[in-house]
Amino acid sequence: MKFQRTFLVLSLALIASTATITGAQTMSSSKTYQQMDAAGRSAYVAGEARNIARRMSGSEYKFTPAFEAEIQKSVDFYAGRIGNNGGDAVGNGDARFVFERGQIVAPTLIRVFKARNVSPMIGLYIPLIESEYMNIETPNTVGAIGMFQFLPQTGQRFGLTARELLDVEKSADAAARYINGNLKLFKDDAMKEALALLAYNRGEGKTLKDLQTFVNNQNRECSICALTAAREQLDATFQSENAHYVPRFFAAAIIGENPNAFGLDMQPLSSYESK
Repeated sequence: MKFQRTFLVLSLALIASTATITGAQTMSSSKTYQQMDAAGRSAYVAGEARNIARRMSGSEYKFTPAFEAEIQKSVDFYAGRIGNNGGDAVGNGDARFVFERGQIVAPTLIRVFKARNVSPMIGLYIPLIESEYMNIETPNTVGAIGMFQFLPQTGQRFGLTARELLDVEKSADAAARYINGNLKLFKDDAMKEALALLAYNRGEGKTLKDLQTFVNNQNRECSICALTAAREQLDATFQSENAHYVPRFFAAAIIGENPNAFGLDMQPLSSYESK
């Protein structure tokens, strides 16, 4: 009898302990990214970055911890703007306005990029990091305009006038063709999608030269990681802008495809596909 009572007590304790662990796990899984601790945020970003890469490329990306940290910095940047009461200012306003605009243009972006055999994930998130889905008519300091921030001379390569670059569908098609060409250019690299994105921002010639200079057999497994790690040896534009472009793309996609995890009341942007 004593053995039976002891066994019963231990069993009840085990059940209570299991219930506590299960409850804690449920509570943890219901937390938003902003509520996670530092370790939880890092693990979440690492897992979702690979998931985005898999969906975009159909293959496994092998990011370095340093590159994952770069992505997390950008995730924190966007997440910190969700509900910041900063209004609808591009670059520092409330990110909820950004994703609301994204829902409106998503069906067009998905359709156009699919028609050019380019992952719609790329089409969805380039304009987020370029213009936050604003069709900007006033040229910036280097002359870029529109939602995809094309330079007029780049638009001419794809048969578009400066006015046509303000047509979202036409500029999206030009961007899809541009990315498609870059994917072919970097087809032999395991991370051709990431390089195609970098070249969209930096230019194909410079990106090719950078690869020849800084990527070797030891770091080729993650070429985009190698270039980012070598930023101090590259030009000022790479250091101030280009190095942040691909990490910011992945950060935007992580939030846009997991909105509820960031406190956004919406579906993943990729689900807003016209029927």
